[in-house]
Amino acid sequence: MAGRVKGKVALVSGGASGLGAESGRRLAREGARVMLTDVAHDRGQAVADEILAEGGEAAFLPHDVTDEAQWIETIQATVARFGRLDVLVNSAGIGGGEPLLEATLEGWRRVTGINLDGTFLGVRHAAPAMIAGGGGSIINLSSILGKVGFPGAAAYCASKGGVALLTKAAALELAATGVRVNSVHPGFIETPMVAEALHASENGNEMRDMLISRHALGRLGAPREIADAIVFLASDESSFMTGAELVIDGGYTAA
Repeated sequence: MAGRVKGKVALVSGGASGLGAESGRRLAREGARVMLTDVAHDRGQAVADEILAEGGEAAFLPHDVTDEAQWIETIQATVARFGRLDVLVNSAGIGGGEPLLEATLEGWRRVTGINLDGTFLGVRHAAPAMIAGGGGSIINLSSILGKVGFPGAAAYCASKGGVALLTKAAALELAATGVRVNSVHPGFIETPMVAEALHASENGNEMRDMLISRHALGRLGAPREIADAIVFLASDESSFMTGAELVIDGGYTAA
């Protein structure tokens, strides 16, 4: 199966850890040249170095996804380094857990700014570069919490629900240009974001058991299981998919 995205250039935001890092690794192993971006400079460079050590092609750029000028610069730098842009993985995101009646506008805007505005900016500025190269694939990381609610996570749910509908609207607008846009909706995955949320909980072990019980397969997901889906959407194997929601949640939303 090696080489499923051979010759493609992929930009992965949030590439320093979690799903972004694993997606970068998997894309590189399948032949893509990968630009990783993140606000966590040292960790992002470490992932790029790891890919290079394995024989892949990768680089890292510091990148705040809420800054439009940085998006423009990052995409220009990616094209300058690798010659084109074929794939965007909008993976940068944060959790957000405040009871609704205790939430602040500042906290709301921080979550939606990174998760939704950052995704919009990626789509807005990556698409022209892809069109110039004849097309491409944009993959937006939403969540099962962009499909169902969760108490104490209104801002997160709203941002990820926004990503889902942004994806569909963008898919329709960009279809004629050869740019496909799809969203991925993971369940709860063994990532630093989930680990931090559990650690911050008053009853982390009980919360973990509760989350596991809601997945029909009886466990949390592994980052690789999401990254494999991202490789599929980045590849020509998914050439007839656009505007789709790829739900990978161990049965969480099946009930």
